[in-house]
Amino acid sequence: MRNIIIIIALLAIGGLFLWGALGGVEQVTSDRIETTLVDKGIPQPVAACMGQRLSERLSLNQLRKLENLQAREGESELPLTMAEFLERLRRVDDPEAIEVVGTSAAICSFAAR
Repeated sequence: MRNIIIIIALLAIGGLFLWGALGGVEQVTSDRIETTLVDKGIPQPVAACMGQRLSERLSLNQLRKLENLQAREGESELPLTMAEFLERLRRVDDPEAIEVVGTSAAICSFAAR
């Protein structure tokens, strides 16, 4: 019985390792980014492109920082003014993440046409 449990545990660990090695984590992250962008009104082809680029170029910690772009209590869902947009960017406090988002948005917008 003990040997069976050990074998099952090793198979589970091996399966998780294989899933991660084949890009499982990155694909899940890319899909979540795409879904979030589509929910925010970004066209699906642009969101798919951006999701892929952001998941490849940013760490999970940087992606979490980008959550600071979301509206806080008392703010509109989407920034209504440039000042409000810039304030949300300042909350991210990660120049590399902001650069990757900006370049990805530009590249993906032109590639989707």
